[in-house]
Amino acid sequence: QPAGFANYVRIVKDATFQQCLFNTIFYFVIQVPIMLILALILAQLLNSPDIKGKGIYRTMIFLPCATSLVSYSMIFKSLFANDGLVNRVLSTVGIPTVDWFQNAWAARWVIVIALVWRWTGYNMVFYLSAMQSIDYSIYEAARIDGANSYQQLMRITIPLLRPIILVTAIMSTNGTLQLFDESVNLTAGGPGKATMTLTHYIYNISFVETPKFNYAAALSVFILVVVAVLSAIQMKVGDKRD
Repeated sequence: QPAGFANYVRIVKDATFQQCLFNTIFYFVIQVPIMLILALILAQLLNSPDIKGKGIYRTMIFLPCATSLVSYSMIFKSLFANDGLVNRVLSTVGIPTVDWFQNAWAARWVIVIALVWRWTGYNMVFYLSAMQSIDYSIYEAARIDGANSYQQLMRITIPLLRPIILVTAIMSTNGTLQLFDESVNLTAGGPGKATMTLTHYIYNISFVETPKFNYAAALSVFILVVVAVLSAIQMKVGDKRD
């Protein structure tokens, strides 16, 4: 068989690849919905004309995505260290402490929490910008007709925001499937390879281990195809035009 095709056959048999694929899918399935739903809720709250000091709240929520990656990785490492703030709070309320970076599932959840903290504000800005283009008289009319806040969100806001929700979903999918920084700087892919992402694995086999550039290229093509397929599915599902 051709040498290039052999690299794709190797992907199917590669146990490390399967582990990294599982990790990446886990981050995608758990983190993206939580982040987008939280961003939508925060945008809805901050779009209310009754809230005072909205500029300060918007800045505070958006600030994490403007924070240096290395700085925020160091902060999360210290927060989730064995003697860090999180374990101190757990012990104070009588919950057993967790060895966050030595337990595979705990380490995965640290990355999920870090991603939600970092990128929720970024997506919130998109939603808030789109909400401000909606005439507020629509909400006033709905309130007069007896619609509560939840009904206004589900019947007015979300349908009108469908195009921007689709954009943020595609961007989040693309970013999560190419996730690299948190895997490298926060957990170093550990314990073992329990939190390593596909792009971290590609980096390792290209520059850390004995270079295997042909195999790394095959893995990169795999990621490209997956991103393209998922984006196409999201476009098909999200586009409701007749």
